[in-house]
Formats: sequence, structure tokens, C-alpha cells
Amino acid sequence: MDRKLAAILAADVVGYSALMEADEAGTFDRLRAGRKELFEPEIARHHGRVFKLMGDGMLAEFGSVVDAVECAVALQRGLAERNASISEDRRLEVRIGINLGEVIVEGDDRYGEGVNVAARLQQLAEPGGICVSEKVSREVEKKLAFGFEPMGEQQVKNIAEPISCFRVTLPNQSDQSSQRPRKLSDKPAIAVLPFQNMSGDPEQEYFSEGLTEDIITELSRFRNLLVVARNSSFTFKGQAVDVKEIGRKLGARYVVEGSVRRAGNRIRISAQLLESATGNHLWAERYDREMEDIFAVQDELVRAISGVIPGQLDRHAVETLRRKPPDNLTAYDCELRGRWALTHWNEGLSVALEWFEKSAKADPNYALAQAGIALVYAYQIPAHGLSPESTIARAKDYARRATVLDDRNPTVHANAALAYIFSCEQELSRRHAERAVALNPNDSYALFVKACALTYSGSLQEALEFFAKSERLEPYAPDDLRLDCLCDCHYMLHNYDKVIEIHSIYQNVPAFLYLIRAAAAAQLGRQKQARDAVKDYERLRSAGHDAVAMINYQMRMCWRQEDRDHWLDGYRKAGIQV
Repeated sequence: MDRKLAAILAADVVGYSALMEADEAGTFDRLRAGRKELFEPEIARHHGRVFKLMGDGMLAEFGSVVDAVECAVALQRGLAERNASISEDRRLEVRIGINLGEVIVEGDDRYGEGVNVAARLQQLAEPGGICVSEKVSREVEKKLAFGFEPMGEQQVKNIAEPISCFRVTLPNQSDQSSQRPRKLSDKPAIAVLPFQNMSGDPEQEYFSEGLTEDIITELSRFRNLLVVARNSSFTFKGQAVDVKEIGRKLGARYVVEGSVRRAGNRIRISAQLLESATGNHLWAERYDREMEDIFAVQDELVRAISGVIPGQLDRHAVETLRRKPPDNLTAYDCELRGRWALTHWNEGLSVALEWFEKSAKADPNYALAQAGIALVYAYQIPAHGLSPESTIARAKDYARRATVLDDRNPTVHANAALAYIFSCEQELSRRHAERAVALNPNDSYALFVKACALTYSGSLQEALEFFAKSERLEPYAPDDLRLDCLCDCHYMLHNYDKVIEIHSIYQNVPAFLYLIRAAAAAQLGRQKQARDAVKDYERLRSAGHDAVAMINYQMRMCWRQEDRDHWLDGYRKAGIQV
């Protein structure tokens, strides 16, 4: 096996599927002409060689990393010139990634991590932009007239360690940025501005800066967010700039800003989330703490602020999407709609499945869409009384597919874990739940799924702790699916009054949950209430939903025999012949 060091350039057309759908023949002709008239001549002129074409993408090899970067810049400039005379909806925009690394040589092809990293860097680049690895930046920064703006460390699919990335900036590009806004991504981009030190003590700057940096780091764990790099956000430190201008300069849809005020042994943190386009406040909170242990306080505040913001963004994004034409939604938009429908029972599982399938159709490699489909199938067993065996097989297949596509996404692992819980795969559910929390300990959904896995494995007190952590970051809504598993946990802990209390505020309750209420009421000796709950189940259940079959299925979900016996005892006391 031959190996060598090479600079690899990966290029890919942005939104190619949508362009082909709108104008297949025209898009294909423009792509072919772009390759023949621009890409192939420029790559050859810079002593490079295309070694792989992949539909709308290509991979090229260069012996010199300087040649590779100069070629990438020439390609983006050439494309910009070609696009100038074309309407916006027909333009071909390209993302480019460049890596310097060892590759495996096999004939005319190249393989290995050197190639894989270049492909991942390409995915991180902005439309019309160039993203390079730290090795590339270090090699060429003093040899070329281009700037390299740090993007921080990025965790990418199928690469074990985070990659330190840099965005290439052309001469005068930073000066022109105030006149030319960056193009916004489909995913929500968020900038965290340096928290202002209001204490009048310059020595407290370290705390406010450390708090800001940690919030940026923790928000970066949420794979659905694009977080503006620390170096970019901190250029606004000490400046009184309008939030709309900040959003335009940084390409951020949302901005977080705040202040730190310390007096004696007390500290007050104020934080707010704003929509950059309108300047509207989406969320604001104030935190007062005693400064007994400054690092413990900083960690607590970082968890609180970074944990609540993603939920606020999702809520606002869904409200915006409801006003957007359904035919104009991206794969991300469709997945978000599906996720919202899934976590709020009033939207319905069929609605969630429809959105997830639209997302998967728009992008078959979008792991979150595949994970969403897995979870819908799993939920359909108790909710709609579907045959467990065939439905479980489909749920497990989609869960496996999702985690292979993206092993670093906590939501993917959380969805897979929940699907495995309902598929009665206890070991797999624990493994993926733990992985989700490890990837993002401030994700309320990951914490909830870990609580579910602990519940059905019998670790009930620990499960309650994780339910509480999840609720602190994202309070329960009346139609929140998390209330379902929370009821189960309290029943298994013999907290029957708590089950009935939760059930009484739970809106749009699925029919099978009335069986849980019946068992809890029966354990309290409230036979009429138990019988009424069974009647409600019979009135609301879908055709084919069988109480005995569902109870037997629930027994398979529980690890411990004592928990199975406890459930059966409650159901029998409620008059269900099982």
C-alpha cells in the first residue's frame, strides 16, 4: 500500500438537488460548462489533478498546498464572475474544503483520512466560501495575501477528533463585510457577544469573558446550531453596535448578549436572546448567585443559559416555519417540523412521520430525519396498537441507519435510544442514551431520554434526577411527551398520587395512558376512578388497539421482574384481565 503527503481540495455545489428539480437540463448544462471552462483549466494551471467526480462534487490533488489554496480562491472568484449575469435562482455556488494530509495511493484514486477530512471541511464552508484545516493555514498564511479567520474546533461525522478550522478571507474582504452581509444558513446561526462587565472592577473581566467563551463552547455541542466563532463575536467587545448590524456582519439570525454585575459576595447575570433581523426579544432571564465557589457558579450559569437557548430557538423557528410555504422547506426545516410534532402530542404521529419522510427525501443522508422516522415507528406501537414485531424491526433499522450516518449528534443518539427502549433493546437503549448525554450534557432532550432508559432498567431514583435536570432546562408543556415516561417512573416508585396529578394536567393524552392512570388509581383503592379511566381508554382507543396486547408489550420493556409484577398487579386491581 503506497502512501504520500498531498493537499486535497474537495468541492461541492450548494443546493444541487433543488436546482435540478427546478431546471434539470439547464442545471446539468451549467455544471458541465463550469467544469470544462473553469474548474478543470484552473486546477491544471495550479498543477493539480482531479481524481474523482461525484455528481455535483469533485476531489482534486495538489503537490503544493499553496497551489491548492490559490486554485480554490481562483475558482470562487471565477464562479462569482460567471454568476454575475445569471439570476439568483439559477446560480451555481460551491463550497470548498482543503486539507493537507497523508493519503493512500491506489492507481489514479486517493483514499484515507487526508481525503475524508477535506470532504468534511467542504461541508463546513459557507456557500461561495473556502474552509481549510489548521495544517493548511499554518503552511500558507505567510506565503499568500489571504487571511485566515478561525472557526474554532469542529466535530464532524466519522472523524474521531475535532478539527481546527479556518475560513479563508480574501484581501479587503473584512473591510467589505460591513457593506456585504453574509449569506444565512438554513440552520439557525447564533452569535454570543461578550458579556459586559458592569462591576466597575477591571479584574472581573476574566469572569465575564470566561462565561461568554464557555457559553459559545456549550452551544456548539448542539449540532442543529451554527455558532459564530469566538474571535468573530469578540470583535464587538466594548462597542455599542445595533443588533441588526451585528447579525448582518456575522451572518447570525440570533444574538445572545448579557451583563455581569458583582457586588461583594453576590453576582447578578442578565442574559437575553434577540432575533437579529427585527431586534425582537425572544427570551430574557436574570440569575442571582452567591459567589462561594466562582468556578462552580460559572459552570452552573453556563449550563442554565446554554441549555435553555436551543429550545427557545426551536420554538421561534417552528412559529416562523408555519408561515412558510410547505413546498419551500429545506431538509432541516422539515425535520424541525417533524421533531416539534413528535414532542407535542397534539400534532399527531402521522404529521411527524410525514415531515420526517419529506426531510429524508430532500436529503437521504440527513441522520436526524432517519432518527425521527425510527422514533415515530417505535411510538406507534403503544399509541396506535401496531404489531410490535414488524414495527420494531423498522424502528431498529432506521435507528441503526441514523447513528451510522452521524455518530456525533446527541439528538440522533437520543432518538435511537428512545426507539430502542420501545423496541425492548435495553442494552442498546442505555448505550445510546449515555452517548447522547456525553456528547451534550446540557441538552434537555438527551437528559430526558437518559431518564427513560434508567426508568425501564429499574434505576428509578436516578431517573427522577435526570427528569428534573431536563425540566429545569426545558419546562414541561401540557402536551409534552416527556410526561408519559415520567408517569411510568412515578408509578414504579409507588408514587400513585403523583401519576394522577401529572395525568390531570396532561393535555391530548394518548389513549393507552389512561391504562396507567387506571393502575395508579386502583393501587390507591379508588376503584370508581380506575373503572372510569378504563372506560376512557375504551372510548378513545384506535381500532385494533388491544389493552392486553399493549400491557404484555409493556412488560417486555421492563428489565426487572419486580417492576413487571408491580404493573400487572395494578392492572388486575383495575379490573383488566391480563
